[in-house]
Amino acid sequence: MPDQPPADRSVFYVSDGTGITAETFGHSLLSQFEGIRLREIRLPFTDSPEKAREAVNRIRQQGEIDGVRPIVFSTLVNPEISRELRDMPAMCIDLFANFVEPLENEFGVRSTHRIGRSHTATDSGQYQRRIEAINFSLAHDDGQSNTGLEKADVILVGVSRCGKTPTSLYLAMQHGIKAANYPLIPEDFDRGRLPEVLYRHRSKLFGLSIAPDRLAEVRFERRPNSRYASIENCRAEVGAAEAMMRREGIRWLSSTTKSIEEIAATVLQELELR
Repeated sequence: MPDQPPADRSVFYVSDGTGITAETFGHSLLSQFEGIRLREIRLPFTDSPEKAREAVNRIRQQGEIDGVRPIVFSTLVNPEISRELRDMPAMCIDLFANFVEPLENEFGVRSTHRIGRSHTATDSGQYQRRIEAINFSLAHDDGQSNTGLEKADVILVGVSRCGKTPTSLYLAMQHGIKAANYPLIPEDFDRGRLPEVLYRHRSKLFGLSIAPDRLAEVRFERRPNSRYASIENCRAEVGAAEAMMRREGIRWLSSTTKSIEEIAATVLQELELR
C-alpha cells in the first residue's frame, strides 16, 4: 500500500456506483468533528461479492496499520454484497440499512434494490438540461460571448479570480442552471458603470466578492510579482467592485470563506432558481 499522509483515523467510502453519495453523506457527518485528521479512501464500483471481499481485506489491512478500526460509509444496495462487510473490524455506517429499510416499512413496499439507481439518467429531460447548462456556462465564461444571455438563469459578476467560473460550472453540473459570468474590470470602474450588455439582464445579476488579501494570494499564483496581483491593486478593485454592486442594487456575497456548494446554494435561494 502506498505511503499515506499522517492521520488519526482512516475513512472508507464503499459503493457499488461512483461513491459520490457515500462521500457526500460522510463529509456532512464528519464535518461536525474538528481537529481530527482523516485519511479518506473511496472504493467505487464494489458491485460483486468478490470485489466486496477485496474491499474488506483492504479495510482490515488499513486498520492493522493504524492500530484503530477504520470508519466505513457504505451505499451498497445488493444485500448479498453488503453482507460481506458486516463482520469487518470497522465501524460501518450502512446508509441503505439505516434509511431504506425504515422507508420500506413506512411505505409498505419493497425498494427496488437496484444498483446505481440514484445516478442513472432515468429523467432524460433533466440529464439533457444539465448537458445544455454545462455547454452554456462554458460558452459564456468570463464574458466570452454576449450571444444568448437572455437564456441565462443567472449572470455572476465580480473581479477576476473571485470564484465566478467554478461557481458557474457547479451550478450547471449539479443543478442544470445556465450560469454565465462576467468580469468587472478597471475600465468599468473608471466609467462608473457595468458593462452595457448587463443592464438588459439586471434581474439575473448576482455578485461575488473576495477579501483583497486572499485575492492577492490567488492572483500571485497566476501572475507572480505583477501589478495585477499586488495587494494595493486588489484592494482598489475589490473596493470599486463592491461599491458598484451596492450602487446598482446587485445582491452579492463574499466568497472568501465559503465553499462552492455554499455559494451556489445562496445564489439558488436569493434568485429563487430551481
